[in-house]
Amino acid sequence: MNKEDLIELKEKLSKLSEEEQKQRDLHLKKMANSEIQGPPVGYSSIDKAWLKYYDDDSIVADVPKCTIYEYIKNTSKWVNNNQQDLNKKVAFNYFGRKISYNELYENVENISNQLLDYGIKEGDIVSIAMPSFPETIYLFYALSNIGAVANMIDPRTSDEGIENYVKEVGSKLLFIVDVAKDKVKNIKETTDVEDVVTISASDSLPQPLKALYNLKNNQKLDSEKFISWKTFTNKYSTKDQKKPDYKEGRTVAIVHTGGTTGNPKGVKLTNENLNAASIQCVNAGYDFQAWHNWLNIMPPFIAYGIGNGLHLPLACGMEVILIPAFNPAEFDKLLIKYKPNHMVGVPSHYGDLMKSKKLDKQDLSFVIAPVVGGDKMDEELEQQVNEYLEKHNCDYKIVKGYGLTEVNAAVAACTSNENNKIGSVGIPFPNTNIAIFEPDTEEELSYGKTGEVCISGPNTMLGYYDNEEATKQMIKVHSDGTKWVHSGDLGYMDKDGNLFIIDRIKRMIVRPDGFKIFPSLIEDVINAIPNVKISKVVGVRDIDFVQGKVPKAHIVLENNDVDLELEKAKIMKVCMSKLPEYCSLAEIEFHDQLPLTPIGKIDYKKLEDEDSKIQKEKGYVK
Repeated sequence: MNKEDLIELKEKLSKLSEEEQKQRDLHLKKMANSEIQGPPVGYSSIDKAWLKYYDDDSIVADVPKCTIYEYIKNTSKWVNNNQQDLNKKVAFNYFGRKISYNELYENVENISNQLLDYGIKEGDIVSIAMPSFPETIYLFYALSNIGAVANMIDPRTSDEGIENYVKEVGSKLLFIVDVAKDKVKNIKETTDVEDVVTISASDSLPQPLKALYNLKNNQKLDSEKFISWKTFTNKYSTKDQKKPDYKEGRTVAIVHTGGTTGNPKGVKLTNENLNAASIQCVNAGYDFQAWHNWLNIMPPFIAYGIGNGLHLPLACGMEVILIPAFNPAEFDKLLIKYKPNHMVGVPSHYGDLMKSKKLDKQDLSFVIAPVVGGDKMDEELEQQVNEYLEKHNCDYKIVKGYGLTEVNAAVAACTSNENNKIGSVGIPFPNTNIAIFEPDTEEELSYGKTGEVCISGPNTMLGYYDNEEATKQMIKVHSDGTKWVHSGDLGYMDKDGNLFIIDRIKRMIVRPDGFKIFPSLIEDVINAIPNVKISKVVGVRDIDFVQGKVPKAHIVLENNDVDLELEKAKIMKVCMSKLPEYCSLAEIEFHDQLPLTPIGKIDYKKLEDEDSKIQKEKGYVK
C-alpha cells in the first residue's frame, strides 16, 4: 500500500463511531484467524493481528465509567457472589494479619469522611509518601471516593525532592511513613502543607508483632510538626457525609516518572485509566480467580505498583500479600511462605530467584502468572527462567509485559504460552493499539522495521501536571485525528502482532561519524560471556572529536577474583568478533554493583552522569 492510500485509509478509519470500530475489530479478528478472506495491509495499527488471540467479548468490552473505589467494590462483590462472603474474604495479608474486603470498604468509607471533615474538597491534592501499608491503600481509594487526588511520592526521595513534589501540587495535607519524617520536619515553613500525618509500619500489624516493632522502633513525635495516624483518625469524624458525583476524566492520582530520561514529571491518571488497565488485563485471558492470591512486591508510588500490583488484583477479588519493603534476596522465602499464584517483578528479581538453594526442590506449580516488566529482559535470562520454571513444575513461561508511566504501566503482555515468543514483550491488550513510526514523523512502518513504539488507547494519561509543553511532546495528535503516545522506545512488530523492544531512543549512541549504535546490541553480547553477571552500555564523549559519542561498558562480574585486565581483553575480543566494527567499545569499567532505580531497573542515566562528570574533571569536556 502506497503512502497516499495509507493516509486516506487512516482518515476513513478515524471517522468510525465507537460501535463501528468494535465491529471492525471483530471483522479483523476473523481475518487474522483466516475465517474470512482478506489480505492484511502490512501495518499493525490497521491490521491488528493480535486480535486473533482474544474472544469477542474482550474485544468489544467497555471501560468501566466509575471511580476506582466503586470499581473494586462492584467487581469484588460480583466475583464473590454476594456481600456476606466479603466478611471473610481476605483483601490484604499484612504480615499475617488478614484484612477482609468488608474491613477494607469500612476503612475507606471512614477515611473518606474523615478527610472531608478535615476540609479536603473535590479536586484537592493530598500527598502520600508511603510504602505498601494498608493505610496507604485506604487513603488512595478514599481520595477517589471524595473526588480528590492522591499525589504518590517515593518516601526514599531526598528532603528537597519531597518538598518539590509537595510544593508543585500545592498539597495542604501530607501523609508520610514515620521513619522518613525527619525529611519533612520543616516542610510547613516552605510549602502550603498545614499538617503532616505520620504512619508507622506497626499501625496495622498483628499482636505481638506490633508490640515488638514498637519496642525496637520507638518514634517520638514533635506535636507541633507532626500528627500520628491514630491522632488523626480519632480527631476527625467518620460520620457519613455527601460525596461528590462521579465525573469522567477527573484526575485521581499523580505518579512521577523515574527521571532516567530527564527531570521527573507528574503523570495525571484518571479513574478510567486505572480501570482500563485493570479490565484489559482481566480480558486478556489470564487465569484470574477470586480465590487466588497476589504477591505485591512493587511499591505503590509507581504506575506499575498502583495499576498492576494493587488495583488489578483487588478488582478480581484476590488476596493481596503486602510487602512494604521488598528484599530481592528474600524472594525465595516469600514464595515458600505464601505460595502466590500471581506476582510481578523486574528481570533482576527472577535472576536472583534462580540462584536460591531454598527453591532447589520446591514445587512451583502454584505459580500461574510469573510477570516481568519494568525493563527489557535479556533473551538468555528469559530462556534460563523458562527452563527453571518448567523444571519446578510451573506450567507457564515467564510473562513479559510492556508499558510506561504515561499509559499507566502495562499496555502489552504475553497473554499465553501460545503468543510468548522469546525476546517479545507480548501483544497489545484488547482495547489498545500499538504501531511503529519513523521517529519524529507520522510515517508508520511495516512489520519487522524498527522505529518508535507508539500507543493509543484508554490507558493514556490525562497529561503531565502543569507541563503542557512536555505533554504535547509525549501525546501527539496525528493528522488523521488519532492521539498517540510517543514512548521514546525503539522496537518493531511481527505479522502476528508480537512487539519487540530494542532500546530507548535517548539511549541510542550517535558516533562522530554519524553511525547509530543501540547499546542493547552490545549488552546482549557481553551478558552472554562467561563470568559476566550484568552489563550496561552508555555513550561517552569521544575526546578526539568535538561532537559524537562512543560506547562504554559498565560491567558486574560473577567472580571478581580474576585478573581484571585479562578479563577486559577477553570481553573486548568477543565484542570485536561478534559485533560490527562501528560498535567497538571505547572503554570497560568493572563495578561491584550497578546503580538501580527504585523499582530495580539499572539506572543508566546515573552512569552517564558519573562518566560525564569524570570527563569534565579530566578536562575532556567543556
